Amino acid sequence: MTRAATARTVTARRPVTVEEVVGRLREIAAELPPADGVAVFNRAYLTVTEAVRDRLAGGYFADPAAMAELDVVFAGRYLLAVAADAAGQEPPACWRPLFTLRAHPGVHPLQFALAGMNAHIQHDLPLAVVDLCLRRGGEPTGVEADYHRINGVLAEVETAVREQLMPGPDLLEHAEPLTHLLGTWSVEAAREGAWAAVQALWELRRLPGAARAFAAELDGSVGLLGRALLIPLGPHHGRDGQGGQGQGHDGHDGHGQRQDTPETAAAARLPETRNRTADGTDAGGQDRTGHTQPGRPRPDQAQLECSGLPSA
Repeated sequence: MTRAATARTVTARRPVTVEEVVGRLREIAAELPPADGVAVFNRAYLTVTEAVRDRLAGGYFADPAAMAELDVVFAGRYLLAVAADAAGQEPPACWRPLFTLRAHPGVHPLQFALAGMNAHIQHDLPLAVVDLCLRRGGEPTGVEADYHRINGVLAEVETAVREQLMPGPDLLEHAEPLTHLLGTWSVEAAREGAWAAVQALWELRRLPGAARAFAAELDGSVGLLGRALLIPLGPHHGRDGQGGQGQGHDGHDGHGQRQDTPETAAAARLPETRNRTADGTDAGGQDRTGHTQPGRPRPDQAQLECSGLPSA
């Protein structure tokens, strides 16, 4: 089965339980090469989901049913991004850097993991919380305590991911720049920012235009941070286990000098947040001034597809 077929299956069979989410993530993991950037994030996300699942029945959460539903709604946004990519469509801007640079030899696996966490937490999570509250007829304050309880779970997983993926002694030349780059991002800070976005989106729920604008800006700004987290730092030699002289898989010659090919040069260029068409509009139908052209889809419609926020 191909990766595209797996993603289409995910789209057709949206999970309704946490256990089904775990199953979907395992399916994706089985279909992707281990070094693929999306696969790296997927493994971390699977670990988080299993940890949350294991706490649902142990009295850890005040409202385990609500947290289970949030887990499913939350996961749906990542699964939609996977499906969009497999279908040849662009995922939301927050996910675009990870999917575009997933095979770049100069991006370290830890960067992939944290870039995926950045997209999923800072963009997908606020929309998922608002969606949950609208579906259940409650307010964000009703799930706030449990929301913050998850921070402890995520902090444990993030620490384990960092320890597992940080460069070893053979790659010390990359450890210092990687530490500086990733020291600017943490799960706790991301979730605090996401909760602030929840509060803003909740206040804007009766103002459709303002809600759409806020969601679109959130998508774009999270995507920009994701691009910063994925700045290539140099080749990661441990991916394919190959060495020796001559130009290797990572685009370097046997003396450590970069030998750029058209493919590696193209991969090194960070993706644009939007793709402009010949008439000067982007993929969301906006021109260079930010105005939506008649007959073009609004850029936020796909982003709000599975949210209770109004899309029109």
